[in-house]
Amino acid sequence: MKQYFIPKFIHYLLIFIFFSSSNVLANNQHFYEKLVDDWQIIFPDGNRNSAGPRFFKYILDQNLDYEEFMQFNKLYCAVSGSLIPPDAQPDEIFLSNVENDEKICGQYYKCCWPCLCDVMKYSETKKINIDFKDQSKDIYTIVIDNPCNKNDFPKLVNRDYFCEGNELNKEYTYSVDNKLVIGLLHNAKKCDTYDLDYIKNDQITGPMCEARNSMPLEELNFGMGDIFIRLAN
Repeated sequence: MKQYFIPKFIHYLLIFIFFSSSNVLANNQHFYEKLVDDWQIIFPDGNRNSAGPRFFKYILDQNLDYEEFMQFNKLYCAVSGSLIPPDAQPDEIFLSNVENDEKICGQYYKCCWPCLCDVMKYSETKKINIDFKDQSKDIYTIVIDNPCNKNDFPKLVNRDYFCEGNELNKEYTYSVDNKLVIGLLHNAKKCDTYDLDYIKNDQITGPMCEARNSMPLEELNFGMGDIFIRLAN
């Protein structure tokens, strides 16, 4: 019987990938548990509705290195404020760039599929530079307009987490040019034609999001995004 052998370098590469993936998952579990342990610090009243901005600011204040910061930001949904399991897989989405309206593609970690539709329709992305503990890096943040001057600020959201009067609360949130940062777009880059076709033809970010995003606001009574939409719209 003919035998097949895996070359040594491939064998070692597979071992390296396996242990690297295991270490990342273990670190993510540790970060997840810290978010759970610090829940009352992040949300003193326990209300996390649409409070992705609170998670982002809390994580930013931890003085992390770049990789730790990126891993932490995979563990919450920027739309709903829900925690996300450490082994969750992201979805591909695109957002409009605040600076020039070009499409930026990247990965988003969701709690439920409607959040993909809501973040794509009601938010934008803005590239900013942040000094981490180990280096300075550009990141693509997910942003919405300042909601603090809304007359119909959603009652299910703790306004004090976001606002001081009509200004954004700098203690509890992070903002750039009066844009409220709600989360992070991972592995972001300028979209090419293939990226856009892939996202538009995906079952969720294509037809399902098209149907959801064409519904009147009063009919959006499923998913956590209906609260977010009232905040961001």
